[in-house]
Amino acid sequence: MTAARPLAVGLTPIETRRDVVLHVATRAEELGYTALFVAEGWGHDVSVLLAEVAVRTSRIGLGTGVVNVWGRSPGTIAMLAASLDEASGGRFVLGIGAGSPPLAEGLHDVPFQRPVDRLGQVTRQVRRLLDGGRIIPSAPAGARPLRLALRPASRIPIQMAALGPEAVRLTGELADAWYPFLLPRSGVKDGMRLLEEGAARGGPDRPLPQFRPGIPVAVSADPSAAEDLASWWVTFYLTSMGPLYARTLRAHGFGDAVDAVLAGDPAGSGGRVPAAARILLDELTVWGDAADAREGLDRWYAAGADMPVVVLPPGASREELDAMLVALSPHAEGAVPAERGAA
Repeated sequence: MTAARPLAVGLTPIETRRDVVLHVATRAEELGYTALFVAEGWGHDVSVLLAEVAVRTSRIGLGTGVVNVWGRSPGTIAMLAASLDEASGGRFVLGIGAGSPPLAEGLHDVPFQRPVDRLGQVTRQVRRLLDGGRIIPSAPAGARPLRLALRPASRIPIQMAALGPEAVRLTGELADAWYPFLLPRSGVKDGMRLLEEGAARGGPDRPLPQFRPGIPVAVSADPSAAEDLASWWVTFYLTSMGPLYARTLRAHGFGDAVDAVLAGDPAGSGGRVPAAARILLDELTVWGDAADAREGLDRWYAAGADMPVVVLPPGASREELDAMLVALSPHAEGAVPAERGAA
C-alpha cells in the first residue's frame, strides 16, 4: 500500500468481548491505524467502551460505528458525543444510522417507522445541539428549549451509515462522511452519484462527504480458512441480519448471486458460498492471504474510498485479530496522524 493513506478499523455489534475491544484499540493505535469505530447493538453501551478506549489511547481517532436513532433521544446522543469528545481530547467522530426493525422494536420497543425521516430528524437535532444551538421541539410544549451545557471545543464530525438511495442522499445533505457497510465495490459509482445529489440539496457550498466503506475482513495464511471466513460474512448478513443487504445487492445487479446464497444456506449456518455467488466475496470483503488482502484494499482506494474501514470478524481469537491487523497495517509504510478520524 502507498504510504500515508488513512485506514480505520471497525468492530461489529456482535463483538461483545470487552477485553478484545480494548485490545484491538491499543493494537490498532500501535500499528498506525487512523481510527477505530465500534458499533452498538444489543450488548455493551458503546459510550462506556469508547470512554475506556479514550483513556487507554492517545493518538487514534475513535467513534461510534454506529449508534442507532431509536435507542436514544437527540439530546442523549449529543451528550454522548460531547462527553466522548472531551474524554478523548478531540478525537471523537459520531457515527449514526437508522438501525433495523429487530433492533428498534425488539430491543428498544419503538416502532420502526419512516426510518430515513427519523434519521434525518435526529441528525439535524444532534448537529444543532453540538454546534451550540437549542433543540427545536417536534411538538408545541411549554418548556424552554435547551442548549448543551458542555460545548465541544471544535466541531464534531458526523458520519452516517446508509445503503438505500434516499438514505445515501440524506448523508450527502447532512453528514461529514458516508459509512456504508456491505456496499458492493462495483456499486460505488452509483452511490457517489446519490451522495452528490444529496450534497446539492444542502446548498452550493456544501462539500461532498468523505467515503468510508465498512469492508469485512477475512485474512489468513490458509487460503481455505480465508475463503470460509469470507463466506461466513456473506451468508450470515444475507440470511440473519434483515432484508436490507439482500435488497441492496439486488439493486446493484447481484440478484442471482443473492438467490444462490439463500438457496444454498437458508439457515445461515455460515457455509461456503456456492460458485454462482463467489463474486460476492470480492465485491463485499477483503479476503485471502496478506498480499491478496492488501491488493483487495488497494482496489477500494482506487474505487474512491477516502478511508476504508476494515471490519474485523467477531469471535476471532486475539492472535487471529492481531494477524489481520498486522497484514493490513499502514504502520510499515507511514502512520497517519489522527485528526478526528481524518474527517
